[in-house]
This record gives sequence, C-alpha cells and structure tokens, in this order.
Amino acid sequence: MSKSAKHPLPVFDPASFKLPPTGVESHAHLDDRRFDSDRAEVLSRAKAAGIAFIGQVFLSSEQLEQGQGLFALYPEVFFLLAIHPNEAYLLTDGELEKLRVNCKTNRRIRAVGETGLDYYWKDCAREAQKTTFIRLIHLALEVGLPISVHSREATEDTLEILVAEGAVNHPLVWHCFGGDSAMAERILKLGWHISCPGPVTFPANKTLREAIKNIPADRLMLETDCPYLAPMPYRGKRNEPAYLALTVQAMAEARGVDAAELWTSCGKTAMKFFGLVPGQPCSYSISTSKLQPCSVDVSAAGGSLGSALPPKCFA
Repeated sequence: MSKSAKHPLPVFDPASFKLPPTGVESHAHLDDRRFDSDRAEVLSRAKAAGIAFIGQVFLSSEQLEQGQGLFALYPEVFFLLAIHPNEAYLLTDGELEKLRVNCKTNRRIRAVGETGLDYYWKDCAREAQKTTFIRLIHLALEVGLPISVHSREATEDTLEILVAEGAVNHPLVWHCFGGDSAMAERILKLGWHISCPGPVTFPANKTLREAIKNIPADRLMLETDCPYLAPMPYRGKRNEPAYLALTVQAMAEARGVDAAELWTSCGKTAMKFFGLVPGQPCSYSISTSKLQPCSVDVSAAGGSLGSALPPKCFA
C-alpha cells in the first residue's frame, strides 16, 4: 500500500477557515490546462475561501487573446500581462506593440508582469532576458501600470536593472518572494511590495517565515502562483487560489497575529496597489495607487546601486 493510501490528504473545505471576503490572490495562472476540467469549481472555491479578487497572469498577447474569454463571467478576475523571462525571445517589436495596445485599452489589465530574470532555468540567454526585462520596465513606466517582478537566482542583476531603468519610484511587487530578511529589507527600502507564496508553509522554510515577520502589512500581499507551489499539506499537488487560506495561516502564526486580520490587511494592500475597489468589477476605469516617496538607504539597497538611483528618490 502506498504512503498516500495510508495517509490520504484531508478534504479541503475553504469555508472552514471562516475568512472574511476581503482577500486578494495577486498572482495565478488559471488559464493553465490543468484547470480545464474544473475551472468554474476552482473559482467558486476561491470565493468561498474569502477571495474578493484574483490576478490572472497572461504571458503573451496571444495568451491574452486566447484566454481572457475564460473569465468573461468572473468580474472579480483582473489581468497581468507580460513576457516570462524564460521566453524573452518572444518580445519582438510587433509583440511589444501588441502588449502596449492591450495595456492601454484593456481595462482589466492592472499590471505589467510577470517580467524579470530567471537564471535557474537555462531556456533563454541572460542577455536576451535582460533586454526584454528593460523593454517591459519601460512599457510599464510608459503606460503607468505597476510591475510584477519574477526573479530567480538573479537578485543582484534584477535590482541593478530596476534601479538603473528608473523603477525605484514606481509601484512594483516582488512576485513569489523566497528570500531572507536582508533581501526583504533591500526590496522594501527601494519602496516596493512583496508577495508571499505557499512555500512559507513548508516546515524547513524557517528563513522565509522569519523574513515575513517584519514586512509591514501595507507592503505585503498573498499569492499562490497556481497551479504551482501548493502549500502544505498539498505540496506537490495542483495549487489553486483557495489554498491562500492555508498560506495566510502560516504567515499569521509567524507574525503572531490573527489570520483574518492579516488576510484583510494584505487584501487592502493588493487592492490599493492594483487599483481595485470592493464590489466593483475589474473592468471599471483604473486608478492606480502611488507609493509613498521612497527613502533609499543606498548601503542597505546594495551600495553599488547608489550611482544609478534617480535623483527624485532623494526628494
């Protein structure tokens, strides 16, 4: 008999967590084929878990065109649009123009992302990734949308590019944060936000839980990155937005606060960041938030970055 047969996973009941309808799933890939058989049920469970809004990520204009219809009946779903660093070669001049037009005209698009650098996989040359990342940063600055950053084993290059290209004083969330307290401090000192994923629940991930303890609530968001990175006890299984209830429990325990309180505060932070209003569909006119003027400690942010900081950051 297999281990799973001896110890079957518990049946997940999102309503059992009794969380208020104030949560925001800031990063999901619900167009993935792994949701084709039960996407409606997944979205229903998200609502039952207390999720008010879901950020659906599209990783090309083609993905957007093919997938946005899946969410036509779900006004609580907003969009993020960009090119993943592992497919940086997709950003031709023509594709960039399509992204630009969509970001300017599709009111459900609330951020440019995910974009950044990924040195873990070897699918795309680093220089190609950097070029695409820079072009997408410029796009976000041009159209006035927040940035969702993907950075894996590329922290220093990611920070250097963001600072050099003028993103310090721009709304930005570090998607799927997995670093330590020192890394979190550097991100926060540059005026940005941090989004926490399911691995915070993994027993061995003490470093991440320690980092999460000290992130201000008005800079902290929640995400699943589903169908990836399911929290315990579903690690290795398909993830879904409702599992945020498990993630926030672990975060609240680490911070020594009430889970419902943290759920709501993270939700409010995400709503402000993405320009969302409770009770309003994600297609209404956007009003993006502005971060507080950044106060940058160059040594904490990475001393070598200081010369590249825009003067306005010292105002």
